[in-house]
Amino acid sequence: MENQQQSRRLRFSFRNATILVCFFNVVTFLLLLQGFLSALSNKKSSPNQPDAAQLRYIMESEEIRRSMEPVELIKRVREIEEEAYTEPEQLQQKTSKQASAVDLSKRLKFIRASGDPNSQKGDYLRT
Repeated sequence: MENQQQSRRLRFSFRNATILVCFFNVVTFLLLLQGFLSALSNKKSSPNQPDAAQLRYIMESEEIRRSMEPVELIKRVREIEEEAYTEPEQLQQKTSKQASAVDLSKRLKFIRASGDPNSQKGDYLRT
């Protein structure tokens, strides 16, 4: 008899739990449905158009942001960047001249080394 009461309580409690969960699901569904419907009705009435107070706030914040920009610093940075771009061109010209000079000296050494010894002796005696 005691087993029957315990099993009856368990069945009763599971059934109550199921009903309670279903009730919460229905309430949640209704709340979500109301939220979606109210959001749709708000979009239809004013689609992305801020009112005058919001526009004034946006304009004031833009003015404050622009006034806080370090304009002089930005100008100086741009000048430095321009100087940095012109300097590598000058350095590149110097390095290309140096490279051509080194190449020329290597060619001269190769020509002198590859010549026969008799012609080199003659060159030294002529000078």
